[in-house]
Amino acid sequence: MKGIASLYGNGDGSHGKDTANGETYDEEALTAAHRTLPFNTWVLVSNLDNGRRVIVRVNDRGPFAQKERVIDLSYRAARLLGMDRRGTANVKLSVIRVATENG
Repeated sequence: MKGIASLYGNGDGSHGKDTANGETYDEEALTAAHRTLPFNTWVLVSNLDNGRRVIVRVNDRGPFAQKERVIDLSYRAARLLGMDRRGTANVKLSVIRVATENG
């Protein structure tokens, strides 16, 4: 799946709050929010603008801002992808492992 990734949790008050799966959001963790993928699914996110890649775990729901946004990334994941200053990037998502019902 291709689309736009966005950054969340950098100074917006999200750090330390509960995510949709009940975890505490940590902006330094390699996590993400996705609308439909099961929690604990691992996703390879490839930045199509610069070739950088990172693996994240889905632990929240979103993005809700715009339809073309396919994933919200933690601040650390966004930094590793080189999109932390701009806040968005063109990405490709590849599911590595879909979580089972028991995690």
